[in-house]
Amino acid sequence: MELMSPLRLPLFLFSAALVLNLAFSLGINYGQLGNNLPHPESVVPLVKSIGVRSVKLYDADPRVLKAFANSGVEFIVSLGNENLARMRDPKQATAWVKSNVQCYLPATKITFIAIGNEVLTLNDSALSNNLLPAMESVHTALVSLGLDKQVAVTTAHNLAILEVSYPPSAGQFRRDLAPKLSCILEFHSKVGSPFFINAYPFFAYKSNPKQVQLDFVLFGPGSGIIDQGSGLHYDNMFHAQVDAAYAAMEKLGYKSVCLQISETGWPSKGDADEAGATPDNARLYNGNLMKLKKGTPMRPNADLNVHFFALFNENQKPGPTSERNFGLFKPDGTPVYNLGFNTMGLGSVSGNSSVSDGGTPSSGSDGYLAITSDHARSLPNPLQWALSIVCMAVSAIVAFHL
Repeated sequence: MELMSPLRLPLFLFSAALVLNLAFSLGINYGQLGNNLPHPESVVPLVKSIGVRSVKLYDADPRVLKAFANSGVEFIVSLGNENLARMRDPKQATAWVKSNVQCYLPATKITFIAIGNEVLTLNDSALSNNLLPAMESVHTALVSLGLDKQVAVTTAHNLAILEVSYPPSAGQFRRDLAPKLSCILEFHSKVGSPFFINAYPFFAYKSNPKQVQLDFVLFGPGSGIIDQGSGLHYDNMFHAQVDAAYAAMEKLGYKSVCLQISETGWPSKGDADEAGATPDNARLYNGNLMKLKKGTPMRPNADLNVHFFALFNENQKPGPTSERNFGLFKPDGTPVYNLGFNTMGLGSVSGNSSVSDGGTPSSGSDGYLAITSDHARSLPNPLQWALSIVCMAVSAIVAFHL
């Protein structure tokens, strides 16, 4: 199918007010499960004009990587779950790095390779057993090619890796996953790469909207909660989720490993049973998150390097309606809701021009703040609503995405 010609002039102007209010540089996930998405060359002016510093792909799409050459935008490329087993072979790992990373450097600034996506919570022992060896093999390939100082290896986890997450200071990884996570954290510690998590307060609210107050997940005004273990105050669930992960890492002895947010977002549309999936809520969540100062109550000076999910609505994603409506933009380039963008749109788009065969699609993830029923009972009213996501609800979310 004929591809759309690149734009001659940037049609996206980022509001000066929003630029001034951004507390951190914008990272974005660029999914491509749609048959109506613009060609990557037409996406370059959009990404640059909204101040995006980093783009995360779910594959290593050559059209995207070529289109962004000399743009200054950094990239996280991904190696799909289906490729983990063969990456254990050093020769295949080296070949993959050469054809998917090295050939685009230095024009395209690839800074990370994400090995698999949310592997440990897929309940696939063979896949889980291949994760760390694949990470090590790809890192070894980077070293052999002299690229390890500019490209780092990591993997993204959803928050189902947590067994305890309330209060945040009590955060602890699932006992069955702790040995694997300890080895992965040791890898990060040795090579200096970050630990990626996908954090979605939306799923916590969706699973129990009667008990989780909307203001708490949308960074709204309110009293918030006090972590009785640390004495820290939390006025939003996002920070509580992140600090629960920090606490879990620290309990395994890896306090110094950097943590970054590889996905977070809020859908603008959902099914009848998907509470909170509206344009107004999506605008509030993403807009308020953009205004946050870096860090969390537990780690106030940490730079989370947040990557929002996602750049476009993707009409071919499976699952509930929300999965196809996490985008900040419609396929024609107009904003889904007002975040301060000024746009005239992209004009015509080429059907199916951006659907990739090689990537691992994002599921939108299963981010939540899970607590046990015992924890829920221990919360004093009116704070009980804040984080009372029972294990059965969490299990249902995870099972649905599998």
